[in-house]
Amino acid sequence: MRRTFVLTALHNLIRKLVLRKDEHTLSETPGLLQVLSHRSFPFSRFEKIIEYHPRSWKYFLESLLHRSYLQYLDVAIHSNERLEFLGDAVLNFLVADFLHTQYPHLAEGNLTKYRSRLVNRRILAQRAKELNISEFLFLSPSASQSLDSGSDSILADSFEALIGALYLDGGMEAAKAFVERNLLQHIDMTALISADDNYKSALLEHAQSRSLGIPKYSLLKEEGPDHDRRFTIEVLVGTESYGVGTGRSKKDAEQAAAFMALEKIQFQSTNQN
Repeated sequence: MRRTFVLTALHNLIRKLVLRKDEHTLSETPGLLQVLSHRSFPFSRFEKIIEYHPRSWKYFLESLLHRSYLQYLDVAIHSNERLEFLGDAVLNFLVADFLHTQYPHLAEGNLTKYRSRLVNRRILAQRAKELNISEFLFLSPSASQSLDSGSDSILADSFEALIGALYLDGGMEAAKAFVERNLLQHIDMTALISADDNYKSALLEHAQSRSLGIPKYSLLKEEGPDHDRRFTIEVLVGTESYGVGTGRSKKDAEQAAAFMALEKIQFQSTNQN
């Protein structure tokens, strides 16, 4: 009885605090209120980091809600997967528009290739890390452990979900400002255009030149719905694990793993010198 009273009081307190910021949508979304009853949320700091003042906190809280956290809720609610789907489409459009406008002489094939490089999950995860998005995510302990072990998937997904939230709350201009500020302004387009992103070939060349054998790729995990599968692959050089990568196809995951392996090799080489 006492526990029920305390939880009800806490719920009402959170409700009052949150509804000062969003009087309408959160009151109609009891699942999000329950999420907020589990821990305090730094609204002001989040606004400062994304440089945007939300009209509706519903979208932004949902963008931070990983599916692993749903098991702790007794109210039906969406994770950030729907917003990720939307944000992915918005991001691809904005990057395509940027490339089409800034590089009028590039052929369609090159535009597609450079867009793919710009929305690479490794890059999106890095931008999410720079924004400290992980500080705000609602995750299960196992998902948090995956994040700590270097998995890019959760961070990249949250970055896209946040773009989806910005689009719904502030329209294309809000999403565009965020993407320009946190992605496009950080890209060295000259390096991007000239880059060779066949990391598997580079890793194979490195391994064979040092008589380490052929790198071996193994599938660690396959998850997500059929229309949005996620693959996690590990690459071994000899008997040592050199990298783990994630992607929406096995090919992309292998390339991501090979990239991580090359970064590890470069780090080892730098430390030896």
